[in-house]
Amino acid sequence: MVLRPTGQGEQPVSQPLLQVRDLSLLYGLEKGCQDVSFDLYPGEVLGIVGESGSGKSTLLSLLSGRLPPQAGSVGYRSKDGEWLDLYSASEAERRTLLRTEWGFVEQNPRDGLRMGVSAGANIGERLMAQGVRNYQQLRGAGLDWLGQVEIDPQRIDDLPRTFSGGMQQRLQIARNLVSSPRLVFMDEPTGGLDVSVQARLLDLLRGLVRELDLAVVIVTHDLAVARLLADRLIVMRRSRVVETGLTDQILDDPQHPYSQLLVSSVLQP
Repeated sequence: MVLRPTGQGEQPVSQPLLQVRDLSLLYGLEKGCQDVSFDLYPGEVLGIVGESGSGKSTLLSLLSGRLPPQAGSVGYRSKDGEWLDLYSASEAERRTLLRTEWGFVEQNPRDGLRMGVSAGANIGERLMAQGVRNYQQLRGAGLDWLGQVEIDPQRIDDLPRTFSGGMQQRLQIARNLVSSPRLVFMDEPTGGLDVSVQARLLDLLRGLVRELDLAVVIVTHDLAVARLLADRLIVMRRSRVVETGLTDQILDDPQHPYSQLLVSSVLQP
């Protein structure tokens, strides 16, 4: 039995959901990521932090199968208990994962939504990828999830381009979570939003992550976001992991000099 540390204490779990070993992809000498290894357990939120250019987004793209690595591996334990080597899987298998058992919340919601179809259709598409074809079931799920992400359900037939930026991000979250994924990747989900909108979105995310017991990998340059959402942190600098540990431990008592600078806000994103 393995003890998984979280912000709520240590919880017993048997096997990791995601297993990353020696993952590397470099652009030049220090761009990208090098030799990254970690395990992610069911229900755990892992934050990846560091200044711009540290390798956070490259790592997220590698973990989600959007980019192939130069070295290393990503293993995933699927819903049926089978162990999948992400980069031995076909492109079609990786796309299916991202539509069913995984989700990906983009920083710019326009990259994660189909702007030319209704809000309800954006949500329903994820269920259709799982084989749902009943119109009433699809529409019911759309209405339910719009309510859960604090969008007026009466706007189910409106196009996303008529929504504010914060509403678009909430719609993108609904689109990803309607299919009950086991693992969600988030790339700066509050980036570019006003402070008041960020606060509401973070409250929503924190509630949904805990309620649904989601495993999440979130990239952020905002340490307040990391503290609120993440159980554990990876700190990256110049493509490498320089420190990893429980979120409160790193933010309250950072050990690496770079982490100390980051926490003291000497470094700006």
